[in-house]
Amino acid sequence: MRFGSVPVAEAAGLISAHTVRRDGITLRKGAVIDRDVAGDLARCGLAEIVAAVLEPGDVGENAAAARLASHLRGPNLRAEAPFTGRCNLFAGTAGVLTLDPARIDAVNAVDEAVTVATLPRFKPVVEGEMVATVKIIPYAVPGAVLDRACRAAPEGGVLAVAPYRRRRVGVVSTRLPSLKEATIDKTHRVLAERLAPAGAEIVADIRVAHADAAVAAALAEATDGVGADLVVVFGASAIADRRDVIPAGIEAAGGRVAHLGMPVDPGNLLLVGSRGDVPVIGAPGCARSPKENGFDWILHRLLADLPVTRADIVALGVGGLLMEIISRPQPRAGGETAEGDPDDEVPDADA
Repeated sequence: MRFGSVPVAEAAGLISAHTVRRDGITLRKGAVIDRDVAGDLARCGLAEIVAAVLEPGDVGENAAAARLASHLRGPNLRAEAPFTGRCNLFAGTAGVLTLDPARIDAVNAVDEAVTVATLPRFKPVVEGEMVATVKIIPYAVPGAVLDRACRAAPEGGVLAVAPYRRRRVGVVSTRLPSLKEATIDKTHRVLAERLAPAGAEIVADIRVAHADAAVAAALAEATDGVGADLVVVFGASAIADRRDVIPAGIEAAGGRVAHLGMPVDPGNLLLVGSRGDVPVIGAPGCARSPKENGFDWILHRLLADLPVTRADIVALGVGGLLMEIISRPQPRAGGETAEGDPDDEVPDADA
């Protein structure tokens, strides 16, 4: 593509690089210059105009953006018609955005003329939400550059939305004498609000003593008896060790603990496990609060039936600090947390 000043008399059919206004005449940036408009501008005394000229092999900005967006678009995404060199991708269903960061980086590294911007990986999205945009910076790119950008990522495998699949959630809450039933009730309301965007609901509300045998029986009831396809366990006391009540109860029920702890704050004391093919989350205390925390990140992935491995969890540290620590009550300090729950008997509000 050539770019620069040309005589107005020779500008017909070229692309206007900038918006031009003269004596009631407006020529928009990016518009193909009409012969009559060029003549009118010349009669207004304009001698030159900055324009772009496509050369053989060039692909116009809109066509290039549409082609690359179509190449990157995977399942459950739709592309909007391109405009001004931009093509936006939208979620076709509610779910979790999946993408390959290395491939997106590779596309962006091909040439400064080609850019792709996305929402964060694994972000929960609703139907119709914009998740990515492809923008071609100049008015055209060489076809060879566009070809390299497409080759930098596998077709249809870079961006997608994993739809929510697990919709029957069982909740197990353990009790200690100092834990109020009202606190458990509030916790369930908060969880129901979290589940609503995923189309999921609580199908079992099982409240038991804070003991491993009781937790094991409750897990069996939620999965075998009620048919929950995801179970969340809220302990009356925070999980302090793999040998503590919640992980011991999961193992006693024939399940397994995949990982305890998470480099996300709030959310450090989260546990991920399973019983058969049913995922089990040992919820951190912050899950009782409606504020975003590490529990949200794991919950939505599992609702979308995406695997959550130890490697997935330990990779969350960068960007995992979600609030200023100094402004929060200190763990194990005693007294009331921000949610009004005693720290020594209810999971730490900041963990």
